[in-house]
Amino acid sequence: MPSTAPRDVELLIEASWILPMSDGLPTLENHAIAIDGGYLLGPWPIADAAQHVRPAKTLRLEHHALLPGLINAHNHAGMSLMRGFADDLPLMTWLNEHIWPAESAHVNPEFVAAGTRLACAEMLASGTTTFADMYLAPEAVIPVVEEAGMRAQLCTPLIDFPTPWSQDFESGVRQTETLMAHLSDHPLISLAFGPHAPYTVGDTSLARLREARDSLGLPIQMHVHETFDEVKQGLASDGKRPLRRLYDAGLLGSHFQAVHMTQVDDEDVALLRETETAVIHCPQSNLKLASGFCPVARLQKAGITVGLGTDGAASNNDLDMFDEVKTAALLAKGVSGDASALPAMAALAMATRESARALGMAKRRGQLSEGFDADLIAVNLEALNTVPVHHPASAVVYAVQSRQVTHAWVAGDARLHDGELVGIDRQALLTEARQFERIMRPA
Repeated sequence: MPSTAPRDVELLIEASWILPMSDGLPTLENHAIAIDGGYLLGPWPIADAAQHVRPAKTLRLEHHALLPGLINAHNHAGMSLMRGFADDLPLMTWLNEHIWPAESAHVNPEFVAAGTRLACAEMLASGTTTFADMYLAPEAVIPVVEEAGMRAQLCTPLIDFPTPWSQDFESGVRQTETLMAHLSDHPLISLAFGPHAPYTVGDTSLARLREARDSLGLPIQMHVHETFDEVKQGLASDGKRPLRRLYDAGLLGSHFQAVHMTQVDDEDVALLRETETAVIHCPQSNLKLASGFCPVARLQKAGITVGLGTDGAASNNDLDMFDEVKTAALLAKGVSGDASALPAMAALAMATRESARALGMAKRRGQLSEGFDADLIAVNLEALNTVPVHHPASAVVYAVQSRQVTHAWVAGDARLHDGELVGIDRQALLTEARQFERIMRPA
């Protein structure tokens, strides 16, 4: 049979290592991958690439690892302006006495937009190309995400008391319907329901949520079993653990993203496995708020999808997914008492393909494979803290600092080039963020 002529493509990237996060979690040495029309072709050994593609440009990254853009599966991006605002406090004190009063006093669409601008720049500069956002004023987030050129799943805030976004749960559902019509077929942004937590959403609202999910087909992201007290209060209220209450309400399933899950018993594992509900692990936020430990190794052994998120900068206090990956890997070992729990490549998978799976994006994102969206990053491993590179995945998970991210592409468009953000004025963001130090300072 005659050979197929090489295909014209926009860009060929040659790298020392590619961690494609594909089946078997291989490490590819001296390979290349191509970008064309927002999608990926390859990868192939560098020596064979010319048989497949004829690039308009070639980028040779001699000391770099290429991997999928990181996916931050749970964030409150607008809360970046509350970074360090109320530290070293337990969750309910932090929420009731500090965060919610501050939100009531200061949060409006302009605040959310400014905080999200800062968050998007921080995430892109540290290798995150997609994030799930659960915060107030999602309509203000849309133009910010578009300008940054990132991908986002916006989780609309649903709660049983008034917020700057809606008067009650029902009005929040109606606004979600309106926003969904606006975002139909958006290339970068998808929508999800974002009910806050079982303790702020009553049974009537849960029933309404099920109706809305069935009619609109949107996924649901919700804080669940974040603390021991949450579970204790649920049992005292109706004799059910919150996850069981959500199950009885018909809400769990492959579309449901349970954030935190630090309190897990045998029944919880069985419900998660039966319904194929995904868990989003936020280790640093859970540690900082002393909320508990998500048993990642146990959940993965049971076949449960576990993605990874930073939570918001108000409780983390950064949005650095590389830092989160390392923490997740170390914490899994400490919690399980097994040094082999969550090895480096599996931890990296949590921040890429497993987060994509949790968010319902696994068919197009989270891997560097033929036909996938061209969302990828390059990390320079030629640094004092990462040489010698015996195992690239180990270097990336246990030693890399996020400033070693040099390039990021989203849908094939460069968003970070040679360490510089593309189309984002870093100094203007710093100036804007500093203004909120004065605005939020107590009188």
